[in-house]
Amino acid sequence: MAGTARHDREMKEKAERAVHTTKDPVEKLRMQCLARGSSGIKGLGRVFKIMDDDGNRSIDMKEFKKGLHDYGVDLENKEIQEMYKLFDRDGSGTIDFDEFLISLRPPMSKARKDVILKAFRKLDKTGDGVITIEDLKGVYNVKNHPKYLNGEMTEEQVFTKFLESFEAGSDQIDGKVTKDEFINYYSGVSASIDQDAYFLLMMKNAWKL
Repeated sequence: MAGTARHDREMKEKAERAVHTTKDPVEKLRMQCLARGSSGIKGLGRVFKIMDDDGNRSIDMKEFKKGLHDYGVDLENKEIQEMYKLFDRDGSGTIDFDEFLISLRPPMSKARKDVILKAFRKLDKTGDGVITIEDLKGVYNVKNHPKYLNGEMTEEQVFTKFLESFEAGSDQIDGKVTKDEFINYYSGVSASIDQDAYFLLMMKNAWKL
């Protein structure tokens, strides 16, 4: 439902090939994230979030290195430093990791961004900027879900599983999806689809927009 398995597989393969050919550290990191699937960039975001003890949403060089290391990213020290310098534009010694993650997202057209935001607004029924099981209840119909039909899962379990698909690759599964996480996830899905028209159709069908 959240992103088709076939697209995910194609994108992973494409990204794995690109990792070996690109010389640009940012592109290399982007491809390493996408090689983990649609949730790759979002997963890296969660690693940084966990490390952000004081909640100021910025990280220094030491934390940056540790975050990339904890996520299992394969980059040389020189590449990490080059990338950090690029994002520490004001030379303050810290970078805003939200801005960093936005830069990591594969480029998307305005039409794609708009449809992703439209889907998020539809799902975020309470309008609090986070999608939870409560939000999903009136929007996502589980009645046709095969595992609900055969009695293997309850409605609640189907919802939980659905939210987890946005949190794949994360140790911190909290059953909540923020707007940034939603966009990061769908920017991964978007990277596997070349044509705007097809991506828009997929989103509109998936979310009945």
